[in-house]
Amino acid sequence: MTITVRYFASLREALGSTEQVDAAGLSLAQLRDRLIASSEAHATVLARGRAVRCALNKQMCDESVVIQDGAEVAFFPPVTGG
Repeated sequence: MTITVRYFASLREALGSTEQVDAAGLSLAQLRDRLIASSEAHATVLARGRAVRCALNKQMCDESVVIQDGAEVAFFPPVTGG
């Protein structure tokens, strides 16, 4: 039960663009916590004190949403205009 995790902007610079993770059935919050525990780089950029947005299958959502097998999850920093 694998999902694709994509990273954008500064998160992509630190973690790469994508990775495959066994996380179906977890909430986005549980996935984020699992990723934080997986490496120092993940812990730094996905830390609970940092503003990180998430999307599931290209739809913005909060971290309570449950991930289904084959889903695509995206993490990215908040975007500001200028």
